[in-house]
Amino acid sequence: MPELKDTPAKDLDRFIENYLLPDTQFRRQVKEAIHIISTFLKERCFQGAAHPVRVSKVVKGGSSGKGTTLRGRSDADLVVFLNNLKSFQEQLEKRGQFIWEIKRQLEACQREETFEVYFEVQSLQWEKPRALSFVLKSPQLGEGVEFDVLPAFDVLGQWTNNHRPNPEVYIKLIQECENRGTEGEFSTCFTELQRDFLRQRPTKVKSLIRLVKHWYQKCKQKLGKPLPPQYALELLTVYAWERGNHQTEFITAQGFQTVLKLVLNYQQLCIHWTKYYNFETPIIKQYLMRQLAKPRPVILDPADPTGNVAGRDTYGWQRLAQEARVWLSYPCFKKWDGSPVGSWDVLVKPASSLM
Repeated sequence: MPELKDTPAKDLDRFIENYLLPDTQFRRQVKEAIHIISTFLKERCFQGAAHPVRVSKVVKGGSSGKGTTLRGRSDADLVVFLNNLKSFQEQLEKRGQFIWEIKRQLEACQREETFEVYFEVQSLQWEKPRALSFVLKSPQLGEGVEFDVLPAFDVLGQWTNNHRPNPEVYIKLIQECENRGTEGEFSTCFTELQRDFLRQRPTKVKSLIRLVKHWYQKCKQKLGKPLPPQYALELLTVYAWERGNHQTEFITAQGFQTVLKLVLNYQQLCIHWTKYYNFETPIIKQYLMRQLAKPRPVILDPADPTGNVAGRDTYGWQRLAQEARVWLSYPCFKKWDGSPVGSWDVLVKPASSLM
């Protein structure tokens, strides 16, 4: 793969197509692996449990669910919604039990050779783990697919696309998080909304997200930790496109440069969306006003108002901004004559009222 920084701005679309988009075989492999695990979780996993366990649904999250997977980076989040979890509090208290049971059943299937696949299950470090991580391998899959399985409380029930959840869902969430200091802890419950928010974007926007993720991985390899969460960069890319262009076709280098300029201005970032929650309900409105008044950067999860996905570590943003400043002088942001490719006009402090 050629270096991104040395790729001329006019060739970025070709770079994405040739090196970042998953090929058909890769997508098929990941899809097959997800099908194997989802079927196991729904039909086999909890059959021998001491108490009846009912899986209401298994939802594919992460980059696979959002449609922003990078070639060669095969990872998938599977959120298992359990009818046995009746509240956010129960998710906190009992998810560890279900994770241990899933691990036990996977290892039993391995011994019984139920599957024509092999699992490398990571050891659980805590008594109450948040997720079970493992790699699924088989001769048919070619390379291993990394999974995180996360049990969750099914607060949304049978949610349908483009339908805003009942405000009571968010009132319950806000009260729980404020009472227990668990803001952002229950984002897995809103995986379907997170997935829908990104998956519905035009193809070229998802390609731009892939390019930004590739750049982020380059920075991560060079700088190590701390850095802002990758999800924050994905949302920043959507924000840049919504506010600066909003067309299905655009110059990729300009979008890329806009995202990096927003990273430079991280101390002014205050971003939120009103697709799934808004200011119409007093309790939610008051909470959102408090969230948006917090120290910058603030990037509220569009699906979960308690989650500031920008994180609390401004040092990570400072390090990423320093790297972004260096990158803006590279050929990937230059026209054929060496002049800057330019960027979209995006306000980092939205002029519209928070109302």
